[in-house]
Amino acid sequence: MLGVFSSSIVSPPEELVAAGSRTPSPKITAGALLKRFVESKPSSVSVQIGEDAQLAYTHHSETPWQPRSFAVKEEIFCMFEGALDNLGSLKQQYGLAKSANEVLLTIEAYKALRDRAPYPANRVVGHLSGSFAFILFDKSTSTLFVASDQAGKVPLYWGITADGYVAFADDADILKGACGKSLAAFPQGCFYNTAVGGLRCYENPKNKITAVPAEEEEIWGATFKVEGPAVVAATE
Repeated sequence: MLGVFSSSIVSPPEELVAAGSRTPSPKITAGALLKRFVESKPSSVSVQIGEDAQLAYTHHSETPWQPRSFAVKEEIFCMFEGALDNLGSLKQQYGLAKSANEVLLTIEAYKALRDRAPYPANRVVGHLSGSFAFILFDKSTSTLFVASDQAGKVPLYWGITADGYVAFADDADILKGACGKSLAAFPQGCFYNTAVGGLRCYENPKNKITAVPAEEEEIWGATFKVEGPAVVAATE
């Protein structure tokens, strides 16, 4: 799956911008990246959302335990990859039909976050148990919501294209050569929500997330890590 968003939706993370500046390397535009995805992934479906957001996905090469799904409801667009262990109990919690799948559940959970303020975003994703990654865009509010499971069982990556769009994908190869060194693995157990101010850890949302510059030989420009609480060393 691939999601590409202009700077009017999401500001390019400074750490990725800096990483790309340290080691200049080839990039392509968001439009060229989307074209690369569609041409290289059999049976791809792409969706243009206004002028500032593009989504694409395919069921090709997905696994039974990590299926990909897509849904749109009330101008909320969502791509979901993976499976939730507690889908049944969450469907009851949100009053969904028995036939509802993970992507519909994610949309309903987001709506609860949006419409029942103040409802913490970390609580929404913290209730999801399983292996997953999702990319959700609410056209009505221009809100982007992206998350990865705590163990990083479903890979997710993000980078910056030549024309300043921020791209998210479950396939690192599709972003290589498109984002140069402005590319990193999306940190596991974290979410990115433009409504709450960017990247957060959903287990400890107040903990700072830092970007460590990668070595020159690595394909990544940076590695994002969640800092733990300060520990005071005991002295004799």
